[in-house]
Amino acid sequence: MEEDLFQLKQLPVVKFRRTGESSRSDEDGISGEHEVQIEGVRTELEPVELGDGAAVPKEFANPTDDTFMVEDAVEAIGFGKFQWKLSVITGLAWANAMEMMILSILAPQLHCEWRLPSWQVALLTSVVFVGMMSSSTLWGNISDQYGRKTGLKISVLWTLYYGILSGFAPIYSWILVLRGLVGFGIGGVPQSVTLYAEFLPMKARAKCILLIEVFWALGTVFEVLLAVVVMPTLGWRWLLILSALPLLLFAGLCFWLPESARYDVLSGNQEKALATLKRIATENGAPMPLGKLVISRQEDRGKMRDLFTPHFRWTTLLLWFIWFSNAFSYYGLVLLTTELFQAGDVCSISSRRQEVKAKCSLTCEYLTEEDYTDLLWTTLSEFPGVLVTLWIIDRIGRKKTMALSFLVFSFCSLLLFLCVGRNVLTVLLFIARAFISGGFQAAYVYTPEVYPTATRALGLGTCSGMARVGALITPFIAQVMLESSVYLTLVVYSGCCLLAALASCFLPIETKGRGLQESSHKEWGQEMVGRGSHSPG
Repeated sequence: MEEDLFQLKQLPVVKFRRTGESSRSDEDGISGEHEVQIEGVRTELEPVELGDGAAVPKEFANPTDDTFMVEDAVEAIGFGKFQWKLSVITGLAWANAMEMMILSILAPQLHCEWRLPSWQVALLTSVVFVGMMSSSTLWGNISDQYGRKTGLKISVLWTLYYGILSGFAPIYSWILVLRGLVGFGIGGVPQSVTLYAEFLPMKARAKCILLIEVFWALGTVFEVLLAVVVMPTLGWRWLLILSALPLLLFAGLCFWLPESARYDVLSGNQEKALATLKRIATENGAPMPLGKLVISRQEDRGKMRDLFTPHFRWTTLLLWFIWFSNAFSYYGLVLLTTELFQAGDVCSISSRRQEVKAKCSLTCEYLTEEDYTDLLWTTLSEFPGVLVTLWIIDRIGRKKTMALSFLVFSFCSLLLFLCVGRNVLTVLLFIARAFISGGFQAAYVYTPEVYPTATRALGLGTCSGMARVGALITPFIAQVMLESSVYLTLVVYSGCCLLAALASCFLPIETKGRGLQESSHKEWGQEMVGRGSHSPG
């Protein structure tokens, strides 16, 4: 008898699972598995090798588990018709650059028409950045708590309403308040990147986020062209109203936008997430993964403390400084460009500042056709920045791309110490702006990738808020400090970007080739390593 029992124990075991059951959903103690003793059956399966980039055959998909995550579905469905539509609609929201570009056109016009002193003209610009800075974190929290679509729709409609209302402002105090409220709404528009990124497969994510950044550059170019046509005939009020056109188009099309499936899964809405994924699969003509969608519910979403857990503390602090440096340097260069062009070169700028000081602060100078042409050429420099970043970001990674952008900007800033001619000056400023705008775009790729779904919108919102702090401070360097020392001004910008390059290198996480993390309760990278990544683990 004992010999028979011993022989039975030596037989191989084959396990069967009932159809439709999952090992992850067996919570009642019954595994649904039955052990059957079969004599002569091999227990080891022969491995099947697949070539690089080859898709897993359907018959081998989920061989031991009939569940999948949103990341699996997004990767399996791939990029298609749905993502193209999403690119255009979120791009329309991103074209709110028109509301920013209009400041450089509106300020001199109101300065002449309403006889405003220079400090009131400067305040008109600053109040927009104050609104953006104060609201960025709030919009991020709303998007994490109530959904990306909800936060984006409210912020865009808010910006649209107060943007149009600005065109009817009767006096200075009214337009000051209304433009501040416009800035408050613009603070939530970067959440379009959060929504967009969560629908993109890993291999297309960086390129697609960079391409919707093109809508920002297109918005600024369109604003200048619109001003050339509208300002001489209809005036600044119609310019303010017509500048809201992209946001008006977005408001008409936003009913098509779905809520992020990643957000729905995290908030426990499995049916809605599954319906969204099926809709994407249908539009793209791709099959859905087999099995049951895994729910990883998390109630405490959008909490500031999650940005400072041991896994994200250094990432958050370094990213805040990187975003601050990006905006500080980008808007500083925009202000410096006007001063350097009017002076001719760095060596002549000090004498010109003395001449300007002698003028009355109420001296009125309308924008000329030449001024609009200069604005247009300066804006066009952002397109090469997008192309360069697009080419290198998936080759050398997000961190190195940001570091390289800061280093090139810093090098060009130091070359401005030389008394170069107008042509060389234009080339240096063109290269500097192209790379600093490219660094900004790389930060927009990296930030949504590094934070989990539970705090992704908040992380992007706080970084955007820190960028507005840099934009608020930079006029004091590019205009006030410039009066005392142009060389000290250039050293400040160059030094800041050198530190930002170091901060980019010290970021603890490289997101290239990685999937998006869902829950903030797990370590980064624990849930999903991108299928395109060949790194172990």
